[in-house]
Amino acid sequence: MNHLPEPARVVQLPDGTHVYSDNLPAAYQGPQVVHQHIHQAPPDRTMQRIALGSGVGAGTVAAGVYFGPLLVAALTAIAANLAFLAFLALVLGWVVHTVVKSIGSPEGAAAAKNVRKARRGRG
Repeated sequence: MNHLPEPARVVQLPDGTHVYSDNLPAAYQGPQVVHQHIHQAPPDRTMQRIALGSGVGAGTVAAGVYFGPLLVAALTAIAANLAFLAFLALVLGWVVHTVVKSIGSPEGAAAAKNVRKARRGRG
């Protein structure tokens, strides 16, 4: 019994070069048929597989898949509400400052002047 592979033949190409028959360029091997199946890509379940592989139950994975986006949405809504309230407090503070400054009485101006003088005197 001979277990060695059959040696490849040497072939001369039309341009005069010699090559082994098992390394022929694609142009000399004849047409090749490409049979390709196109499928829609399945959803990525990598994290679910990792969680299930680490011993977490399927119910926990399903809860994480369901409640994860809900938690993100709730935290985003809370952050948006807090940002709006901070902006509202800023605007109201500016309004109060402007109104108090514009309706200030001469006594208030004199008191502010005295406070300024007192601060300068200490420094």
